[in-house]
Amino acid sequence: MATATKNRQFSYTARDASGKSVQATLDAPSEQAVASFLKENGLTPLTVVDSTPTGLKKEIKIPGMGEKIGLKDIAVMARQLATMIGSGLSLLRALSILVEQTENPALAKVLGEVRNDVEQGRSFSGALGRHPKVFPPLMINMVKAGEVGGFLDETLVSIAQNFEDEVKLRGKVKSAMAYPVVVLVIAILASLAMLLFIIPVFAGMFADMGAELPAPTQFLITLSDFMKVAILPLIVVAIIFSFWWRSHKNDRWLRERLDPIKLKAPVFGPLMKKIAIARFARNLSSMLAAGVPILQALGIVGEASGNVVVERATEDIQDAVRRGRSITSPLQNSPVFPPMVAQMMAVGEDTGALDEMMGKVADFYDQEIESTTEQLTSLIEPIMIMFVGVIVGGMVICMYLPMFSVYDQIS
Repeated sequence: MATATKNRQFSYTARDASGKSVQATLDAPSEQAVASFLKENGLTPLTVVDSTPTGLKKEIKIPGMGEKIGLKDIAVMARQLATMIGSGLSLLRALSILVEQTENPALAKVLGEVRNDVEQGRSFSGALGRHPKVFPPLMINMVKAGEVGGFLDETLVSIAQNFEDEVKLRGKVKSAMAYPVVVLVIAILASLAMLLFIIPVFAGMFADMGAELPAPTQFLITLSDFMKVAILPLIVVAIIFSFWWRSHKNDRWLRERLDPIKLKAPVFGPLMKKIAIARFARNLSSMLAAGVPILQALGIVGEASGNVVVERATEDIQDAVRRGRSITSPLQNSPVFPPMVAQMMAVGEDTGALDEMMGKVADFYDQEIESTTEQLTSLIEPIMIMFVGVIVGGMVICMYLPMFSVYDQIS
């Protein structure tokens, strides 16, 4: 029975028809296969070296510790690619330049693979589609529409603008969440420090005095004794949970339970709803402007909204369009989309400018998100300060209560 030949990695140097030197890597079964591939693509091979990592040279990858490709990296790449293609450079040449100048090693490696696929005759959108964990479906479908329509550079500019707006949106949310998270962590650490180091000192002193302890003080001492035993297991459980959460936070069954709760949560619920609507409107506007068919666009923007509730509402809109009905009828029955969004979509549908109306909806909700985050920051700041004061101050008062009763007995 014949066995398949395993591909190895080869680094090659070749010269193209214009005499320019080209250096890259290619996976192939042998040096001869690399040379044949280069000749078929109009390149003259100069050197072909086996660079397959073996033994100690193999790259050690630890889950969660490698180079990450963020949305900001993709936005910068799309902007640079649009500029180069708009200046008259070929797609292949632009990709080669990006491989050389991209600062993120992981993205540079992926772009190198995309360039090799394009060299072999694959479409740009098809090459991007081979890396679904790096390039979002939104980008792949918009690139495909730009290729078909002959306006790839304009599509890439739209992609870059879309992703840049998304990065700004995430930045606003992070800035709103940063302060309460930091204060909450400080409160937890301060409470643990008191339970583990300070309260045991008071407990020993109260035991020597033989005084009867009030219920709040006795509760804190019992909690302190428990934490001495449970702190290490709790840390292990927290670490295991963090790894589990990173692996499963996007699982469908988990999102179906948590996403509705997010939209109904006090204080942050309305903000989460505005973020989902802004993301939905911006993505739909970008895809329609790029020429993506509306049914295909709706199937993508629902998933890209980041919330299952919005995704289900989008599926209802998609079903209505498929049956020849109006877009706005499912929106009016959805608890997620406000009446203003339904009315603006109706106007856009009637006038044939749905992409422009969705762009205006996205701009409106971007401003709403910015205003809401500012209000939340100013509101949460005093609340969190009071929260820390109550926790720490309450523990201090509980530990001093027995001293008051001892003082009364001495008096």
